[in-house]
Amino acid sequence: MKSRYFTHDSIGKVSQDFLNEFRHPFRNINQKLLKSKTALVVLDMQRYFLDQESHAFIPSSRAIIPGLKRLIECFLSNDQPVVLTRHLNNSDNAGMLEIWWADVIEEGNRLSEIIPELQTGKTKVLEKSQYDAFHKTELDGILKKQNIEQVVISGVMTHLCCETTARSAFVNGYHVIFPVDGSATYDINFHRATLQNLSHGFAMMTSVADLCRMFD
Repeated sequence: MKSRYFTHDSIGKVSQDFLNEFRHPFRNINQKLLKSKTALVVLDMQRYFLDQESHAFIPSSRAIIPGLKRLIECFLSNDQPVVLTRHLNNSDNAGMLEIWWADVIEEGNRLSEIIPELQTGKTKVLEKSQYDAFHKTELDGILKKQNIEQVVISGVMTHLCCETTARSAFVNGYHVIFPVDGSATYDINFHRATLQNLSHGFAMMTSVADLCRMFD
């Protein structure tokens, strides 16, 4: 079921193929809006998904770290907000996740920590308990307080938390941008299905490099 479809060497080529297939020719990013009213949301880049010793390890996850670091630096250097989510569950808030997966990420588990590569001390860390980062969290309030109109969704997993949060952002009235090389999941079929779904009715497809060029 799991495969390493992104590697440090292949991520550029694979992502360009995704863009060629799913970038909508008539839905371009508004550069002015992106520079002044856009937030970066990086979902669940925790050891639980990125350490090989974890049963939930995502083989392609390590390949997206350099791009996410670059995105975080681009946003912070232009005074645009960055929110990192940390997925945590207990018996009170897990709900269907505990039933579906028979395992949850609990506080105190060292695998629940966000990887040190992305911890800058300048980002907002938001705890969440469901796939949707807007569900019973302060995310919508944080974004609205900073007059954000557009959100970039990234992190893990592409077809679960990233796709669900992107759909929720759209429903909550945000323009959604989804970098095809900014997320990872268990195999290329899940990843590709998300890009096909979101590009049809929810999000604009782009790349990490194209996003950072907007700030130049």
